[in-house]
Amino acid sequence: MAYRTQYKSSQRPPRHEIFAQIHTFWQRVTEGIELSQLWKQFHVDARSSYRLYQRDFNAQSPRESRRHNFFHTAQEFAWAILEKLTPARRVLLLLGVVLLIFPAGGFSYHGKAGEVEVQEFDFHFFGGALLFILLMLEIADRVVMKRDLEIARDIQGWLLPATPPTVPNLAIAFATRPANTVAGDFYDVFPRPSQQSEEIKFLLAVSDVAGKSIPAALLMATFQASLKTLSATSCTLAELVEGMNRYACSNSQNGLRFTTAFLGEFSPASRSLTYINAGHNAPILLRSSSQALEYLSNGGLPLGIKADAHYESGEVVLQPNDWLVIFTDGLVEAMNAAGEEYGQQRVLSVLNAGASATPAEMLARIMSDLDAFVGDTAQHDDVTCMIVKAA
Repeated sequence: MAYRTQYKSSQRPPRHEIFAQIHTFWQRVTEGIELSQLWKQFHVDARSSYRLYQRDFNAQSPRESRRHNFFHTAQEFAWAILEKLTPARRVLLLLGVVLLIFPAGGFSYHGKAGEVEVQEFDFHFFGGALLFILLMLEIADRVVMKRDLEIARDIQGWLLPATPPTVPNLAIAFATRPANTVAGDFYDVFPRPSQQSEEIKFLLAVSDVAGKSIPAALLMATFQASLKTLSATSCTLAELVEGMNRYACSNSQNGLRFTTAFLGEFSPASRSLTYINAGHNAPILLRSSSQALEYLSNGGLPLGIKADAHYESGEVVLQPNDWLVIFTDGLVEAMNAAGEEYGQQRVLSVLNAGASATPAEMLARIMSDLDAFVGDTAQHDDVTCMIVKAA
């Protein structure tokens, strides 16, 4: 009845309308992504899944046996896939595969009226049905996990500042891009009471937890909690970092889950920045007067490796229009399709080309240059950058 205003109910819809409906359906399925982009996305997903299975396969199968025994290789790789499923779903998968390859058969019986024969019994249908059920169960798990990850991403967003605070004599901008839904990178800028006077100092922090995704995000949350708790106490920056290191060692699985961090304490009155670099990428300080470069590397080991580690602080005085770039290794180690890293030199080129820019503009230029460099290449590490310009 709905089509009666356009054509008779007995007629088929016009061809152009059918094509329009197909086009609408296709756009909804693909979210408007072009075929070339879909293929690249599939390629990235396939490689990611392969690496997931390959880790277990490599751990179970020595390299020598993989090189000389193809059937052993196939067997171990199949087990690496099966072990990602629950026992019940393994049985479902195996039964479905067996039914798919089982030859179609028939059976017969004799009745009073003679022989009655049923010629075909198609096992393939039941095998496909079992695999379809397994697919639906895995998709349901993925949907639940995606929802939980989105909630975790929102919570992580609450832990990170959306906008930088107002800091006398400094202008600040920061941004982060997780490689997955949640990240192990952390950044923050917040006031801290001075130990020796009533002056309010400001703590600048950028850190990178070893690993990615949920494990790194959980440890990042513990890093943030310990930083805020210890920063409220009356202690020097070195004592603060040593306390955080002891706490990190209690949660680092004997150093496997360490955290690199750069912590700086800025005094607006003296324009001095006292800092400690705990195994982090050395921030770049570009002097406006001489264009000289300084790398802030004083510090010690990453947090969580050695409980009694000692940390040596450094100090610099920020002059008007000096640039300070604090970043995680995801920025300089981002790779393009040719396997080349973005590198510090490209960061410096952007800095030198925009001396009069604001930190927000400079950050946007660096991120745009990074996007142009990597193109469509998938990145496997979180990217965080904090830009500071002395006023």
